Amino acid sequence: MVVDRDGTLVRINRAARPLLPGARAGDRLRDTAPAWLCAAHRHVVEGGDATVGGPPSGIVAERHVEAHPSPSADGDVVWWLVDDTDRREARQALDSARERSSILAEASSTLLSTLNVPRCMALAATMAAEHLAEAAVLVAPPQGRRHCLTYARRGEPATRATRQIDAGDVPGLSEALQGFPPVPARWINPDDLPHWLLPEGFSGPVGSVIVAPLPGHGVPAGALVLLRSGTERSFSQGEEAFARLFAARAGAALSAARLYTEQASITATLMRDLLPPVLRRVDGVEYAAGYRPAKDHERVGGDFYDFHPAAGPGQETFAVLGDVAGKGLDAAVLTGKIRNTLHALLPLAADHQQILTLLNGALLTSHHTRFATLVLASVSRRDGHAHLRLTSAGHLPPLIVRRDGEVEEAPTRGTLVGALPEVTAHTADTVLAPGETCLLYTDGITEARGGPLGDEMFGESRLRRALAECAGMPAEAVVERVRMLAAQWLGTGNHDDIAVLAISAPRTGPQPDTGGGAPDPDRRRHR
Repeated sequence: MVVDRDGTLVRINRAARPLLPGARAGDRLRDTAPAWLCAAHRHVVEGGDATVGGPPSGIVAERHVEAHPSPSADGDVVWWLVDDTDRREARQALDSARERSSILAEASSTLLSTLNVPRCMALAATMAAEHLAEAAVLVAPPQGRRHCLTYARRGEPATRATRQIDAGDVPGLSEALQGFPPVPARWINPDDLPHWLLPEGFSGPVGSVIVAPLPGHGVPAGALVLLRSGTERSFSQGEEAFARLFAARAGAALSAARLYTEQASITATLMRDLLPPVLRRVDGVEYAAGYRPAKDHERVGGDFYDFHPAAGPGQETFAVLGDVAGKGLDAAVLTGKIRNTLHALLPLAADHQQILTLLNGALLTSHHTRFATLVLASVSRRDGHAHLRLTSAGHLPPLIVRRDGEVEEAPTRGTLVGALPEVTAHTADTVLAPGETCLLYTDGITEARGGPLGDEMFGESRLRRALAECAGMPAEAVVERVRMLAAQWLGTGNHDDIAVLAISAPRTGPQPDTGGGAPDPDRRRHR
């Protein structure tokens, strides 16, 4: 359209007439055009640049229009009116899509970064209140007749409560908790919401509400309720669809957190039976042990030891150290079976050969294809000395550290268990005088590769020299010394499972009445 310097409409073409209905040549611009366009015309006529900071724009006939002026030499101004509505709506839609994509990405990153269920619920409710509504309530699946509820208001920290509620009081909540599709927000009357659903401090009556299910991994992870007060605009269909997308991300994160929590609980329960027992002093004899799995992040493996204290004075304490073929969790499972079987065979502990025969039969009939080596030790105290019966089943024979630093090898040997139809073994008897120690160990010690070149085995000779320096030490000190030397030898290199168990007759402590004087120190120590 063309407008003269006095603000009179000189000409208007056919394309401009729908924007200015009823406008005709000769009309005053102020009578037919919006105020923003009249102000822009005056600015151009007075010599100003109306395009500084962008062309003038505003609403004309419910459309968004940009006005571009072209002043002429005779003082008239040609105004080109460009309908910018569709472009602006497309840009707004693009900006909104980008913002929502950013929110969903943030939700996935933030919620999946924690595997703590209460923390994940609090984060989900807080983000929902911040980006989707004035307030949000996350309803967890029922535990019995009670639900865990997480409340969040915009700008406020989340709070938790456990309550006995009736999900049927909220339209669509029972269905959402069962994983059914959501009920449209327009079907929910905000006036019918129960008081327990509203967060403390929520201002004004509820004007709009969304109930969205939280889908999990095969099992619903709960429901998300979004609230807006009557002073805010109602949820649009686009916002309702976006809420369901957010709920899907939150449900996946919550489901992962719950799955991890359940698995961690199951693992902890099973691990209690697989972890080595705590050793202690029994009937004046010291016991100490140490274990290091092949991988530092694991807690169990193929090497193991077990300990069954004597029921009373004069009876035998039963200890075992073993090495299952392989490492990691698979080997630990068989370790647990061996320990449970030996526990069941405790009434037969006086006969090591029978125990090994029965254990061998149990392993041969199981689905495991692994074998194991063992050392059995039955210990009692008499005449101030520790009397040991030692039986090796394919395992390295125990080493005896005497008071004078001499290191002896217990003369016991046998075949491994779980591989052959029959198992044979020879039991050796030995006596520990006060200050002497018997060390049971696995090949993780002697076959530890390291040293100056990084590929040399620690070997039995180094172990014997180290033990000679431990003469007279308590059992715990002997174990720590061996473990420290092995760790220093290994450095940061890879290694097999390592297990050591020490049995010591302490130097000091109450000595029972022998009834016949001190025993002969030169008597034969092995049979």
